[in-house]
Amino acid sequence: MVETQQTSPLPPHTKTIRLAGPRGFCAGVDRAVKIVEVALEKFGAPVYVRHEIVHNKFVVDGLAAKGAVFVEELDDIPDDAPVVFSAHGVAKAVVAEAQRRNMVAVDATCPLVTKVHIEAHRHTREGYHILLIGHAGHPEVEGTMGQVPDGEMTLIETAEDARTVTPPEGIPLAFATQTTLSVDDTAEMIGILKERFPKMKGPRGEDICYATTNRQQAVKAIAQDADLVLVIGAENSSNSQRLVDVALRGGAKAARLIADASFIPWDAVDQSLKIGISAGASAPEVLVDEVIAAIAARYPIQQEDVIVAEENLTFKLPTALQD
Repeated sequence: MVETQQTSPLPPHTKTIRLAGPRGFCAGVDRAVKIVEVALEKFGAPVYVRHEIVHNKFVVDGLAAKGAVFVEELDDIPDDAPVVFSAHGVAKAVVAEAQRRNMVAVDATCPLVTKVHIEAHRHTREGYHILLIGHAGHPEVEGTMGQVPDGEMTLIETAEDARTVTPPEGIPLAFATQTTLSVDDTAEMIGILKERFPKMKGPRGEDICYATTNRQQAVKAIAQDADLVLVIGAENSSNSQRLVDVALRGGAKAARLIADASFIPWDAVDQSLKIGISAGASAPEVLVDEVIAAIAARYPIQQEDVIVAEENLTFKLPTALQD
């Protein structure tokens, strides 16, 4: 961990801002946003995007202003229009429908989500029933469950689910997880399942992605002794919601999820001297800058950078866009 150190006495009412690192955009989100931008350059507007490309209104609105049209289903898209599948991944039936309609489809699924899909195919091919740890209704979970025939995957949402799930008898078990879950909660559920089903097969490496893990570790670091932790992200962003949970468990007296600077809870900020700030993996850095600037406009601040890991991973664009 790397932190700046306080070197002189602080003026009264100074807010100490502890800025988590890493934070904000991950490689998968950065790639997905670029895919939409490059598709607009290549095909011209409109380019349709099935579901929000990532869970952040600021990002979605910015792409919409450039000509992206966000829809929930392929039925809302003309056959001759290009479509981008969101970073969360889609079910095989969606891909098949796009192919049947001869649509120009570009897949922006995060490669780390694709890894989970490949594992699901492998487990099913080898005759395993899959226990998927994740949140019902989340597009990533819907996409992953849509990789296998109905009935061959069971969703586990809580530790209680792990204790009570009754999988099909006589069929070997494997497990997979959503990539944006709480590391600690997921470890608890996996532990329960392994105790109940010792022969259960796991993934090759972790399913929870590096970015989720790193951001949770950074929030744990800034949460220690914090009066308040602000997590910048969307309400429908799983990884952002988990950062709030992690902050509270990590020792923060309070933690809030805010979309941008206009949602800063000033009553809580007024009463806080040590304020941690982070951002979910789909929140751009400009939103972090605006939150810090808004606080600095009201109070003297001292900023400490708390860095637990360096990230330099990048993902290539799909072949269809590389030219």
